Amino acid sequence: MKLIGSTASPYVRKVRIVLAEKKLECDLILENVWSPETTIQQSNPLGKVPCLIMEDNSPMFDSHVIVEYLDTLTPVSKLIPTHGRERASVKCWEALADGVLDAAILVRLELTQRPPELQSNDWIARQMSKVHAGLKTMSIDLGDSAFCSGAHYSLSDVAVGCALGWLSFRFPELDWRADYPNLARLFEKLSERPSFKETVPY
Repeated sequence: MKLIGSTASPYVRKVRIVLAEKKLECDLILENVWSPETTIQQSNPLGKVPCLIMEDNSPMFDSHVIVEYLDTLTPVSKLIPTHGRERASVKCWEALADGVLDAAILVRLELTQRPPELQSNDWIARQMSKVHAGLKTMSIDLGDSAFCSGAHYSLSDVAVGCALGWLSFRFPELDWRADYPNLARLFEKLSERPSFKETVPY
């Protein structure tokens, strides 16, 4: 298998962490989707990463689909429950974490891809309100628990860790650690895992 992506993308990082936790071999093919020379649409018509190229050269996207597929390939480090409320809880955590990222990335694109005179402060404020609401909900739902979903490490923790890591990377002025010390403790614990150490964004 080959994974097309970038080292800065939190969605690519999520897939890379799952690959590492599942002990699956996969080559990382670096791709800058913002470059005029990008060829990503040859694999993903939506022009986004991550995109997994499977053994038969067929592509798979996006990160939600890829991580679910990878979790079925080996029983090692099962990250997504098979049925019921436990599965729904994990997927809901993933949706929350990715939703925070979606909003924060829209803010970054507004600030970096649009001329200053065309940027909308109202749009930025609307997206940042989603980021803050998402972080608050994460903190409330985590409470004093050691992990996001139940008593075990799961895709919930992977997704939340990737979101928090990317916010620290791209929005260092956003002091979520001070506002949500339980999220800070979770992130520090996750950051000690080899899968997280090997995929720090840059």
